[in-house]
Amino acid sequence: MRLFGYARVSTSQQSLDGQVKALKEAGVKSNRIFTDKVSGSHINRDGLHSLRVKVEEGDVILVKKLDRLGRDTADMIALIKEFDSIGVAIRFLDDGISTEGTMGKMVVTILSAVAQAERQRILERTNEGRIEAKAKGVKFGRKRTVDTEKLRTLRKNGLGATDIARQMGIGRSTVYKLLNETGE
Repeated sequence: MRLFGYARVSTSQQSLDGQVKALKEAGVKSNRIFTDKVSGSHINRDGLHSLRVKVEEGDVILVKKLDRLGRDTADMIALIKEFDSIGVAIRFLDDGISTEGTMGKMVVTILSAVAQAERQRILERTNEGRIEAKAKGVKFGRKRTVDTEKLRTLRKNGLGATDIARQMGIGRSTVYKLLNETGE
């Protein structure tokens, strides 16, 4: 039996250090730890792909938490079935569960459904927060860098949108958009 590890965070700004440390402490060799810095909402991940290629019958994959393997229930079930079909077990360290045995597979399936529901709730709350913030006048996106006074002056001096765009180093559509916003 060989131990493999898998760690994942959702963004490149997050750190894998805590998960990797826990996997090493559980006995996984450094060269058998596979990582990804990408959303768990799909299974098209480089580290996961490499892990799937490396494992063989009798191997065990350690993952710190269930939601680190994935957030989509259908994908999780497919992964569990795939690993099970080649005789590879998955153990989730923090959750204290494993795909070894019928009850383990059932518990993992239920918990992966909960993880997916949690992800949906997070997305809903985020969207509600954005809507509320917009209603309060919060502006999203980067700050404008175009000098609208200069744009208006060039327009008043008789220049067309193409010439204004060239002089200001912006697109013609941006010129039209800003002119439309200022009512000119």
